[in-house]
Amino acid sequence: MMLAAILFIPVCAGIIAWLSEQSSAKLPRWVTLTAMAADLLLVAALWWAQPDQDAGRVGWIASFQAPWLPLFGSSFHLAADGISLLLMGLTAFLGCMAAASSWTEITKRTGFFHLCLCWTLAGILGVFLAVDLFLFYFAWEFMLVPMYFLIALWGHEDRFRAAVKFAIFTQVGGLFLLASILGLYFVHARATGIYSFSYPALLNTAMAPSVGLLLSLGFLAAFLVKLPAVPFHPWLPDAHTQAPTAGSVVLAGLMLKTGAYGLLRFSIPLFPAGTAALAMPLAILGVVGILYGALLAFAQKDLKRLVAYTSVSHMGFVLLGLFAGNRLAFQGALIQILSHGLSTGALFILAGALQERLHTRDLVRMGGLWQVVPRLGGASMFFALASLGLPGMGTFVGEFMVVLGAYRASVPLAIFASLGFVLSTAYSLSLMEQVFFGENKGGWKIPDLSIREMCVVTLMIIPLLWLGLAPQAVLDRGRRAFSPASAQADNGHGAAVSGLVTPKGVRK
Repeated sequence: MMLAAILFIPVCAGIIAWLSEQSSAKLPRWVTLTAMAADLLLVAALWWAQPDQDAGRVGWIASFQAPWLPLFGSSFHLAADGISLLLMGLTAFLGCMAAASSWTEITKRTGFFHLCLCWTLAGILGVFLAVDLFLFYFAWEFMLVPMYFLIALWGHEDRFRAAVKFAIFTQVGGLFLLASILGLYFVHARATGIYSFSYPALLNTAMAPSVGLLLSLGFLAAFLVKLPAVPFHPWLPDAHTQAPTAGSVVLAGLMLKTGAYGLLRFSIPLFPAGTAALAMPLAILGVVGILYGALLAFAQKDLKRLVAYTSVSHMGFVLLGLFAGNRLAFQGALIQILSHGLSTGALFILAGALQERLHTRDLVRMGGLWQVVPRLGGASMFFALASLGLPGMGTFVGEFMVVLGAYRASVPLAIFASLGFVLSTAYSLSLMEQVFFGENKGGWKIPDLSIREMCVVTLMIIPLLWLGLAPQAVLDRGRRAFSPASAQADNGHGAAVSGLVTPKGVRK
């Protein structure tokens, strides 16, 4: 029942937060923070309940199943392995940080705000837990509606256009996903005579290569939009920029990860032949995203927009790692998913703190703030260094493993991907120079980080250092956590990339 509790705690907490506003405007904040802290404790209990010798075992750590729609072959089936356990922990942790970071920012309709925040987090948890494809699609669509309201109602000056753009892109991708799920449902029924949305049952469904390729494209359409991969990314800069701080944290730290999780959990295992045929183009898209996102980030004059484009670059490493075709890159992508959620989420929290104090995101108007807010400057420096991939940080471990894995598959792709390290250094140091150094031309006199904000920042520093200095525990939890994805990472879906260039003396 722990998995069901993890899913339904934020659902119930959202309703309680909405109703509690009548008693106090502050009570919804405490309800949300308490609910996500409770989820984090439950995830930690699952983590510690699994023996170390079983950390990398194949199969589910926990499972929960109840009847739902038996007439259509669908059940309320939740399950968690090492990978989904890590992502659930990230969701609960960043949920706490999002609630704490918006403590003073949201002053109107606080009950409905926290309802939307809790239900968005519940939808994301549902995506990471569902192993019934109909339930997965329900959770996939469920998380989008409250996020739309978070942007449209509590966003900044151009929030309505950004919210509509976000909705259009994600809904179109979701329609392709639904069509492919239904296609797989009927293909499986034709092959076996059984109508089922069960993920384990749909694995290894016999189908013609052309059918598999067509169905895999529908899944990819939804997951690449959410990742986002170039050229499916135009919704992201506007949504991240216009969203309130908590919305930006959830978007960058968690919602983008649902796209990566979909590729890892569904596209690769369900359609091994289709993903093998598309591995090379997808790996190239990953490298294009790395370079394109970094270059555009360097060119931005809006602080939140700059951070938003860094997500395009960092998630390009994830896409490359998932389709490079070997375990090293696959594990690097997992570390990158976690470390990006922490570092970019923290940068959005700090950007939100700056905007709340300065009432502007314009980098041209900033400068010389280190002397004014040294604690904020020091925290920003740490996360900027984490973003550029400084050794000792989780981002360095993830991106370095991805590039090494890509080198085993294709030397040209690895060379171009490694340029992302140089470009990330340029935009990260440029951010610090424009905001905190130079002359304080605006004559800014603003308060430094409060005790609450320092607690949030400190709590986000700790796991980033853990991922950078001792990543083995995370790698052990993810290692062979789900056999089809791992097997494809070793032997299958990256064959098209590996065939491009294989260096002498390197074992594939």
